[in-house]
Amino acid sequence: MRIAITGASGLIGSALVPHLRSEGHDVFRLVRRSATAPDEISWDPASGTVDLEALQGVEGVIHLAGAGVGDHRWSDAYKKEILDSRVNGTNTIVRALTQLDPKPRVLVSGSAIGWYGDTADRAVDEGAPAGTGFLADVVQAWEAATTPAHEAGIRVVHARTGLVVAKDGGAWARMFPLFNLGVGGKLGSGKQYWSWVSLRDEVNALSYCLTHESVSGAVNITGPTPQTNAEITKIMGKVMRRPTLLPVPAIALNIALGEFSSEVLGSTRVLPRVLESCGFTWQDPTIEDAIRTAWQTH
Repeated sequence: MRIAITGASGLIGSALVPHLRSEGHDVFRLVRRSATAPDEISWDPASGTVDLEALQGVEGVIHLAGAGVGDHRWSDAYKKEILDSRVNGTNTIVRALTQLDPKPRVLVSGSAIGWYGDTADRAVDEGAPAGTGFLADVVQAWEAATTPAHEAGIRVVHARTGLVVAKDGGAWARMFPLFNLGVGGKLGSGKQYWSWVSLRDEVNALSYCLTHESVSGAVNITGPTPQTNAEITKIMGKVMRRPTLLPVPAIALNIALGEFSSEVLGSTRVLPRVLESCGFTWQDPTIEDAIRTAWQTH
């Protein structure tokens, strides 16, 4: 399959590109500059332009580009960047795909479990309505931007990704060094649920969504068993053989992270019902598996 990917240099994209190529796909990376390599296609989400000629013949698109949610404190300006990078980027890609002839068969568009908001200890699956809060609003607008692709007959998958367990990016990239130093601990009460997924299962799930015609709409890409932050903290200590005795008070997180602390302290208990019903197989079905896989990766 001829596939185009945005966000190919990010944590997920940089693992996904070689994986898809190993499966025999012809993969092209969308870059925000002039294309200089045979596998590059130029695009500019800020101006809404894509090299349509280079995109011609693409059969599937995986759209992962967007500003990192936890990369900076949530100032009004950065919150706008988080929203605009997702909505404008998706609008740009979707507009390009609907202009192609023939059109791609499938668009797997990045999304997030932020859709559900804070669910406390209540488990939710893909049938649950949107929650409330900044990230829930962002995800709703992000997914809505794919509507023209669906209306044009393109199969659309909303890949609602959880917290990716990896050493080189995301929340765990910050946690591993702290736990390795023996200063890791639960965050706030520790009772909040974290819905996680290992990096290799994230990659496998995106590939699965791309190639399985029966999969469309919202798909939760998480491990089968979300667990509380306190439980995950204990398992981190077990895997890394380090003490986990230093809890981080909620007030300290509020001071350090500002408004973003509400997401760290919030609870989202998400179940991947669609993947389970399709018979998807996780390589890391437990959080201990996921942490062990990431920690042992060099």
